[in-house]
Amino acid sequence: MPDIRYPIGPLEVETPVTPERRREYLAQMTAAPGLLRAAVQSLSDPQLDTPYRPGGWTVRQVVHHLADATLNWYVRTKLTMTEDNPTIKPFAEAPWAELADAREGPVDSSLMLIDGVHTRWMQFFESLGPADWARRFHHPERGPLTMDVTLGTMAWHARHHTAHITELRKRMGW
Repeated sequence: MPDIRYPIGPLEVETPVTPERRREYLAQMTAAPGLLRAAVQSLSDPQLDTPYRPGGWTVRQVVHHLADATLNWYVRTKLTMTEDNPTIKPFAEAPWAELADAREGPVDSSLMLIDGVHTRWMQFFESLGPADWARRFHHPERGPLTMDVTLGTMAWHARHHTAHITELRKRMGW
């Protein structure tokens, strides 16, 4: 039985990232908001409040987590292009998911936020030149990361959490 924590497999970003792979990641990022929106379409509040796995976040928390992560990682990429090897601040994902807005808030606001930030983010990514993809920032928990690795990570992250929802829907027959 596959590990439902990792429905698309664990994170793997091969380095160096080739231009072809970068285009794949960009296409995945472009598609991510629509795929997430489709994954939660027509779910009821009780369904949104169902954990995707025992001990896991609810569907609602997953959607809000994706919005929180999108905001944080978008800012990190902008800092990377405007500062020399900045050290970014991580955010405590699990406690954020337990705040009232993530536990109880309607998902529409996070879906709209993701749509808007992804539109800007894709414009930003498309504007980068070849040398820009090697720019680095320092993540206190993960060490140095490049723009290329960040793109690959975020493409995986969106697919990973969307798959939590789509796989739950399959298991539950929704």
